[in-house]
Amino acid sequence: MPSPLESRFRRVLPRLRESSARAAYLRSELEARPDIEVAIALDGICGASEQADPIARDVLASVVTLLGDASLVGRFALLRRLSEQHALLPLGRLLRRPPPRAGASDDDLSTQRVATSKDGRPLTLGERRALARRPSRAALDRVLLDPHPMVVRNVLGNPRLTEDDVLRLVARRPAIPGAIAEVARHPSWSQRARLRMAIVQNPGTPPDISAPLVRLLVRPELLRLLHAPDVPKVVRAAAKEMLERRPPVPERTDLPRQ
Repeated sequence: MPSPLESRFRRVLPRLRESSARAAYLRSELEARPDIEVAIALDGICGASEQADPIARDVLASVVTLLGDASLVGRFALLRRLSEQHALLPLGRLLRRPPPRAGASDDDLSTQRVATSKDGRPLTLGERRALARRPSRAALDRVLLDPHPMVVRNVLGNPRLTEDDVLRLVARRPAIPGAIAEVARHPSWSQRARLRMAIVQNPGTPPDISAPLVRLLVRPELLRLLHAPDVPKVVRAAAKEMLERRPPVPERTDLPRQ
């Protein structure tokens, strides 16, 4: 039987249509409730999501968005320890810290794709952030692939931004980890299935971002990920683990006999 807080999450979160409202509600609950109460509730959500429960998966999508929230890092560390102490295995699988993977850092790519002025001068961070806020397609195109997370944050709020634009950002290779992290924690863009899949398929995505997102994928996406040639081993292992925990696909009984 679900705990009272798990039942509350299942009841309230699906009623909130705006992704930002869901994230704000969930953050307030995580900050206000006792640690063990939150741990038990999230463990129930994680376990039901592994069994393909659609409501639990919907709730879990909002939880995953908050994993990269700097203000909640300590909270999730406490929940990770509680999952180990009380054998809350589904929650432990969500909060498991995969080993870091060597790759391009934001510093390595900090001089790439930076917008310049008409005389060729690289724009300052402040100028680029201002461009990213302008409701102008021309301005947006100049900073769309800027590597700085603060610019990316402004880009993601630009009203002219499209899903195809964000897809270019998260599928870019070599990847910009900081930019991908901004998309993964964005309450709205992170909920798009096509963007989620592009993030986990990018070999440059940090494992601590891609591994939790794998737990939101449906069976066809997991199978695709399992056979993708350039996906890191830790991501492929997470996909395999999720497939093994999903309920079996029922056999078709309406097929003609041979």
